[in-house]
Amino acid sequence: MSAAEPTPSQLIDGRIAELGDWRGETLARVRALILRSVPGVVEEWKWRGVPVWYSDGMLCTGEAYRASIKLTFAKGASLDDPAGLFTSSLDGNVRRAVDLLEGQELDEEALVALVRAAAALNAEKPARPARAARRPGPARPSEAAEPE
Repeated sequence: MSAAEPTPSQLIDGRIAELGDWRGETLARVRALILRSVPGVVEEWKWRGVPVWYSDGMLCTGEAYRASIKLTFAKGASLDDPAGLFTSSLDGNVRRAVDLLEGQELDEEALVALVRAAAALNAEKPARPARAARRPGPARPSEAAEPE
């Protein structure tokens, strides 16, 4: 990354400032909770402006919509949610999401527990490394034969 190119954390700072309303405040608040929940969390900026947090794989994204901030947990379907934070993507086999609305109380303790559970799950089953490029195999018999 060049010196002129902003870091993912700087881009997230910019997004929070750009929102400038309750959504920016909410995104800043959940970001702080995520960062303090698990040591070594890495912030990324993906998909044309979506903050993403990683720890041994993707933890969650923080998407801003007109009426909500949505935290989508990559492996949410595998997480226990005793506080009932998950409010959308409930029918999926993999992801679950928390929709945070204006004026809604946030159970910070429950969110921290959810982030820690996601990190623990990732640590148990870390993301698979990218596949190596396929190497050409041996020539097929028809390709190995000399032309007549």
